[in-house]
Amino acid sequence: MKVILFGASGMVGQGVLRECLLDHAVERILSIGRSRSLEAHPKLTEIVQPDLDNYDAIADQLVGFDACFFCLGVSSGAVDQQEYERITYGITLAAAEILARQNPQMTFVYVTGAGTDSSEKGRTFWARIKGKTENALLRLPFKAAYMFRPGFIEPLHGIRSRTKSYRLLYAVMRPLLPLFRLFLGNYMLTTEQIGRAMIKVARDGAPKPILEIQDIRALALQHSKILQ
Repeated sequence: MKVILFGASGMVGQGVLRECLLDHAVERILSIGRSRSLEAHPKLTEIVQPDLDNYDAIADQLVGFDACFFCLGVSSGAVDQQEYERITYGITLAAAEILARQNPQMTFVYVTGAGTDSSEKGRTFWARIKGKTENALLRLPFKAAYMFRPGFIEPLHGIRSRTKSYRLLYAVMRPLLPLFRLFLGNYMLTTEQIGRAMIKVARDGAPKPILEIQDIRALALQHSKILQ
């Protein structure tokens, strides 16, 4: 399986990249982003793309892929609403539209978030914009598209968020994580689980296009059994 990965330098993207590099079913990974992932591996090729709104210059390099794992995004608290929509909706659709043209048999997997508003009419702006993005992706002519809606994400294997406030939050919460797993485990996923679940749906599909926390956990478990 040949995959394109967006956002490999972010926390979720780092986890997905790690699982792809370890998984024998993934033979090639093309990482696209504004910066390199700092990984070196024979399976990995990286394209530094300063303009994530336009891919015409690299269109011929985007052919022949089976899946796209889109993990690029920004916190709603880090930018204003207009910029959040430009990044969340505009950049995502710019990439997805050209990939749908270049790879009509591709499976597109998008990391959105728990609480996303599919109606696009709720009061919370980030949830509306995420819902708008999901709906637009599901209309594109991919072989399949899946929306991953994680809640709290625990980074594993030395992975760290690039967002300073998130790093501080994780540092404060780390001693409490065993309690969180015990009492709030149904609302948590790890970067490892997200990566393994993505590979699973790219290979085998899933029963529905919108995948909540429990769905992602179940898919990750199924894939872990395959790896054993």
